[in-house]
Amino acid sequence: MSKWLLLLLFVCASAQATPPSGPGTDDMQKMLIDRGLITQIGGQLDQVRQTVSSKTSDLVDNAMGFLGVPYKRGGNSAETGGFDCSGFVRAIYEQTLGLVLPRRASQQAAATQVIDRKDLQPGDLVFFNTMRRAFSHVGIYVGNGKFIHAPRTGAEVRVEDMGVSYWRSRFSGARRVETASDSTEASSSPAPSPVSAAAVAAMLR
Repeated sequence: MSKWLLLLLFVCASAQATPPSGPGTDDMQKMLIDRGLITQIGGQLDQVRQTVSSKTSDLVDNAMGFLGVPYKRGGNSAETGGFDCSGFVRAIYEQTLGLVLPRRASQQAAATQVIDRKDLQPGDLVFFNTMRRAFSHVGIYVGNGKFIHAPRTGAEVRVEDMGVSYWRSRFSGARRVETASDSTEASSSPAPSPVSAAAVAAMLR
């Protein structure tokens, strides 16, 4: 029984994450794959994680390159004098990922995926009520509770802390921009089926 229990624990761990490399681990994983107990999804998941990480890193890096650019009402680019909040977000996504978001902040909120604040990742959108209506201001989350945005007339693109009372009290919601490749990657990496104790025992006979 102890042998089966240990194997079951290994199977569960393998379904959740890629195990550390090593001769013994590789042999055990190969045996489990050969017997149909787990699927070869570790490499695919790693590729997805790396792709997502690369996208968000590029997005944030590009946004940071515009620090100090003036706010301009209706502005869409640094070359034409600056950005407003939604113009900044739209320009960063178009330049970095080739995605064209709607022009207004409220439209961007309506066109993107709703996520919980606790699930925010770099590159996600954060919305605020700065004009007595929800989703009237938008910025790009950069991590550690901070976001980059084009604030207001007379100001420049800058990073601010969402924990500051002004932004905390005006937070409207968070959104994630889904790409076509995100959907493709998710569908091409199905989760492994659960393995029962009876199935493990039968495979070991």
